[in-house]
Amino acid sequence: MAKSTYHHGDLRAALLAVAAEQIAAGGVDSVSLRELARRAGVSHAAPAHHFGDRRGLLTELAVEGFGLLADALAAAPDLRERAIAYVRFALAHPGHFEVMFRRDLLRPDDPRLADARARSGEYLRSGTASPPAALAAWSLVHGFASLWREGALAGSALATDSDPQALARLMVGAIRFE
Repeated sequence: MAKSTYHHGDLRAALLAVAAEQIAAGGVDSVSLRELARRAGVSHAAPAHHFGDRRGLLTELAVEGFGLLADALAAAPDLRERAIAYVRFALAHPGHFEVMFRRDLLRPDDPRLADARARSGEYLRSGTASPPAALAAWSLVHGFASLWREGALAGSALATDSDPQALARLMVGAIRFE
């Protein structure tokens, strides 16, 4: 986002969008508040004003990500479709997905983060018979989404379809969680 295109709108949202883009393109280590300000075309103090520090920025990005994930999961009618929605979210929001589960990068005591994480977790657990089944379902789709995003399934005999959602649908169809 060049300085000439930023017009005093929602700077906080613009900074989060630029951070998500930067993480998706170059990984979480590529993000600094100074670089974020440069890419957004604002003063180097602007990100610190909104987020305090890098950990604050990444925490806000995770809060936003968990909210987006919860909305995606809420729209799915059952556990199997929530699994597909989870994979779809991970692929559509790689910058968010990369930071959401990295407690070492976040402020774990942030109440908004805890609330957002709990909200998405409720949807992940909904439709499973027990906590171990919920953990298995989450592990399965999170692992698949991570493997797909990282390119680990490229050329694999296990990747019998080039469409990640179709492959995820086959995978969850083979498992009984309920």
